[in-house]
Amino acid sequence: MSKKSRKVLQFLLFLGLTVFFIWAVNHFGLSQLREQVAQLGIWAPLGLFVLRFSSIVFPALPGTAYSILGGTLFGFGQGLAIVCLADLASCSLNFALSRRYGRGLVQRLVGDRWISKVDALAQQHLENNFFLMVGCLMTGFFDFVAYAVGLTQTPATKFFPALLLSIAISNPPIVAIGAGVFEKGKLLLGLALLGTFGLAIVTGYVRGQSNIAIKNGDHHK
Repeated sequence: MSKKSRKVLQFLLFLGLTVFFIWAVNHFGLSQLREQVAQLGIWAPLGLFVLRFSSIVFPALPGTAYSILGGTLFGFGQGLAIVCLADLASCSLNFALSRRYGRGLVQRLVGDRWISKVDALAQQHLENNFFLMVGCLMTGFFDFVAYAVGLTQTPATKFFPALLLSIAISNPPIVAIGAGVFEKGKLLLGLALLGTFGLAIVTGYVRGQSNIAIKNGDHHK
């Protein structure tokens, strides 16, 4: 299957799931929909895990929707656990594949359109700044960051603590949005929105630091 066909298939799958979810909410109501999901047993959380996992290993579609969906369908605690485990497993795989097989495999996985993003991240010397690495892993490009760090000399003993810290900080606000809307928990939803606002500030700061790093790199060339 060609890259273009794979992307089209992924998009159609995502669109189909979105349409199905909207139909299910309108048909059953959120409360009854949760009960239907609970009757699926282990297959429901496993399905969310696979969707979130695949969206990170093959970063063609945003995974944020799956975080919100996890909070909506499974509640804050279980939804957060599923999303965090998927992020930990997928980012670890990204790092391992990049470290083991190099840029060629990464380019095939992310596509020609996004390999420049991976290259730019790999050239920012994140291994020299632990908190900048954590900040980058907290942004929407964390899947590319995991690939990029694997292309550098960053040891696994430095990458995994940064990954764990970033997951612990960035995932709860997003999952809480879905859980807060469903449970009508004004406090939970308010905290979620504050956390999302904080993540936006971190993202802006990280991008600023990244631009400085790139300019300094160009200056020294």
